[in-house]
Amino acid sequence: MTYKDKGQLEIEDRGAVLVVRIDGGPHQVFGLDLAHQLDRLVTRVDRDPKIRAVVFTGAHPERFVSHAAVRWLQEEGAASPTVGRRGAAAVVRLAKYVDGSRLLGPLMRRTPMRGALQLERLHTIFLRMNASGVLFVAALNGSALGLGAEFAWACDLRVMADGDYFIGQPEILLGIIPGGGGTQRLTRLIGTHRSLAAILEGKPFTPAEALANGAVDEVVAQDKVLEQAVELAERFDKRAKGSVAAAKRSVYFGGSRSLEDGLHIERAEFFVRIMSKEGQALMQDYMETTDATGELPLYEPDTYARSLASGSVPGRRSANGR
Repeated sequence: MTYKDKGQLEIEDRGAVLVVRIDGGPHQVFGLDLAHQLDRLVTRVDRDPKIRAVVFTGAHPERFVSHAAVRWLQEEGAASPTVGRRGAAAVVRLAKYVDGSRLLGPLMRRTPMRGALQLERLHTIFLRMNASGVLFVAALNGSALGLGAEFAWACDLRVMADGDYFIGQPEILLGIIPGGGGTQRLTRLIGTHRSLAAILEGKPFTPAEALANGAVDEVVAQDKVLEQAVELAERFDKRAKGSVAAAKRSVYFGGSRSLEDGLHIERAEFFVRIMSKEGQALMQDYMETTDATGELPLYEPDTYARSLASGSVPGRRSANGR
């Protein structure tokens, strides 16, 4: 039986927040069809200044995403020529170049190299999520294994249902390893040793274990997961979209490099934001308010709490409607 696309993303518009239900068919698996739709979704929200957050949840009552469609992986692996590590490294390097080529990409997707191109595109989609000014939240309404867990790791925040659910990387039990970013993203979330031990054993985390080791941010009752994830998204969606993007790029892409290289990325992002109209206006407002009141606004009673709620420091301009 040949793998066939079945999944779809069901999008609910809630203004600045989109709620996206992942429908992976009867078994709630993630395949190439969902990857294509996710690609289009990320492009859409990046281009729309009104969209500030996306909350993903599973259409299945007890699963976020079960894992990748194994038939998809097996068939692409079988269609690819057998190579060693050096050959594989050359193939994936070439895939990175070819994927961005309008001419070569469509041609190579008809060859045995298509599996490498599909993997490259999936990694690119997740990286675009990491570089985006949109906040991505995983509302884990149930279990997630393999690519389902990697999808959650690629999001910025994770809320998981309490109960008899699990999340982790079982790929080693199928004679492979995580391929959707699990070895890298889980390591950055919980640390090298704990990540390696979990991947080598293939045993998933319970909700309590995931919360304790930092793999998820909150654990709540299942019927509260989506509500809590949306509330979390709405809490952050008032921040400047450009600043959210700059902070995410600095953390995701700078935090895994040497200190010197990471600081270089931070400096570049910082200078873009202090030159922006939004940054300039808010800093001018802060200084004018300080001059007028004789105190730093963030040290005034209740101002910090109001700033967190509104997404920016309230000042004389905002109070006067300027």
